[in-house]
Amino acid sequence: MLNKSNQNQVKAKKHLGQHFLNDESVAEKIANTLTLNNYKNVLEIGPGMGVLTKYLLKKDVVTYVIEIDTESVEYLQSNYLNLAPRIIEKDFLKYDLNEVFQEKPFAIIGNFPYNISTQIVFKTLEMRNQIPEFSGMFQKEVAKRICSKEGSKVYGILSVLTQAFYKAEYLFTVSPNVFNPPPKVDSGVLRLTRKENYSLPCDEKFFFKVVKAAFQQRRKTLRNSLKTFNLSDNLKANSIFGKRPEQLTVEAFIELTQLIEKDK
Repeated sequence: MLNKSNQNQVKAKKHLGQHFLNDESVAEKIANTLTLNNYKNVLEIGPGMGVLTKYLLKKDVVTYVIEIDTESVEYLQSNYLNLAPRIIEKDFLKYDLNEVFQEKPFAIIGNFPYNISTQIVFKTLEMRNQIPEFSGMFQKEVAKRICSKEGSKVYGILSVLTQAFYKAEYLFTVSPNVFNPPPKVDSGVLRLTRKENYSLPCDEKFFFKVVKAAFQQRRKTLRNSLKTFNLSDNLKANSIFGKRPEQLTVEAFIELTQLIEKDK
């Protein structure tokens, strides 16, 4: 159990983007966003002093945590003795998670540091074969962007690439006043549920390349923003190239990729 007397031992470190959640009801609500379907293992990123961890430990899954902050690791080892063998003191973005999970499925959850939150999503996409579910807290603006649909001003690269493989749901907003120190913006909690068919009917690396190129000049039509692909005049006559990237659904981006592939 959590030793309340030690609760102030870990100080939030700005360079790690730490904002410690101190509202038990919000922590429990985040833990309950996991459906616990199709996996037995959960990995929490950046547990800090374990406010979310203790609710995960009550569930019928095996909880692991990954934490780069030595002070937080020492705190968790002292206060969560049963968790100690499953505390990974590594950088999530650099660590090979299969040293622990050996290609078995696992879910990801966390109150993510804002400064690396999008990189966490991109690593999840790389490992999507093993990650059927992902939920956690982001800066609200980023969470909204991930979950936004075509036609939205914030719909972009992150939206399309994530939603190509996962169903994205914005769940609820969290006020800054439940953190220590409080961030300057609201936070948002989302859940990603992997699609049943998460293999794309096109070259996936090329799909990423097309999406990124399209949104780099989002105000231009695709005919102009995708010039670097040396499209044939015949292909450029297709009506899809007269649209702007934010007008295309994920499925339309897949179709666009297929068209360019055939044009080569």
